[in-house]
Amino acid sequence: MSKRDYYEVLDVGRDATEAELKKAYRRVAMKHHPDRNPDNKESEDKFKEANEAFEVLSDPEKKARYDQYGHAGVNPQGGGGGAGDFGDIFSDIFGDIFGGSGGRGGRAGVRKGADLRYNLELDLENAVKGTTVKIRIPTAVNCGSCSGTGAKKGSSPVDCATCNGIGQVRMQQGFFSVQQTCPRCQGSGKQIKDPCNTCHGRGQVEEQKTLSVKVPAGVDEGDRIRLTGEGQAGVNGGPPGDLYVQVHMRAHKLFVRDGRDLHCEIPISFVDAALGGELEVPTLDGRVKLKIPAETQTGKLFRLRGKGVTSVRGGPAGDLLCRVVVETPVKLTRRQKEILQEFQKIGESEGQQSPKMTSWFDGVKKFVDDLRA
Repeated sequence: MSKRDYYEVLDVGRDATEAELKKAYRRVAMKHHPDRNPDNKESEDKFKEANEAFEVLSDPEKKARYDQYGHAGVNPQGGGGGAGDFGDIFSDIFGDIFGGSGGRGGRAGVRKGADLRYNLELDLENAVKGTTVKIRIPTAVNCGSCSGTGAKKGSSPVDCATCNGIGQVRMQQGFFSVQQTCPRCQGSGKQIKDPCNTCHGRGQVEEQKTLSVKVPAGVDEGDRIRLTGEGQAGVNGGPPGDLYVQVHMRAHKLFVRDGRDLHCEIPISFVDAALGGELEVPTLDGRVKLKIPAETQTGKLFRLRGKGVTSVRGGPAGDLLCRVVVETPVKLTRRQKEILQEFQKIGESEGQQSPKMTSWFDGVKKFVDDLRA
């Protein structure tokens, strides 16, 4: 089962403040605390999930690594997620309301490794046409020296002396009796008397690995590419998790993407806007001719059908929508100013050549007259 995004778990945005994170965590943890939901496995899992999310997002350093690499950046041990710290986290938020207890752990068995996320930034052209990129990710793999057991070669783990191999202990405070993960063995039920010299008893070592990611044509912001078996190593011989490469689009100098459609602004001179003309406009497939009719106003949209994007999910290509922006000339010469002044005089005598301006001034005049009435 893939891990949920920590921000989704607490139902907060990525820009949430420390106070907002704390409030969101309190709400989720109170709702799913084991003492309020006895023998409810779903609530128990959500309580643990909230603890894990808050532990990461409330730590600036861990949060920065999570924002960049997802679960790969904060769970080098394969998805334990700081289970041993649940009691401390919950106590910090709630004091002794529930006796400072944490989540209820289960005896560790064979488990699939955690799914990971990698944020991949793409240029528009590569996203539209498809590409292959190489990425480097931090990951945890089973230690080769001890085959993932954590124990030195020739030895093996023994039952935990605190929980007698169960992986859980029961804490009593007042009226409350809370079962929680064993603090010594972290729920595994085992202790390592003679740890491996390579992994120091963890059973896994950290590595950086390079992967080749094939990006299909037409991907968009938020799309995910799944790399099966490239997540964290499994626990106690379990299969590895998956890696999800999440696509994020870089801003483009010319185009703004909206699903299948592309938008761009095209500046034109007031002469071309008034008299009409023909322009060359860019598309992702090269330049095309665009006819500008006479008397075109700024903000006018022109649609070039089929010049947008073909989605990764199939279907026809979208359109390119070109918004015309009439540009006022600058650094005029004396002769140009004379011509424009002459043009202005002729326009005043002809009248009705600026219908919007005329209508606006008529509206202003009526508004002022109404105020005086």
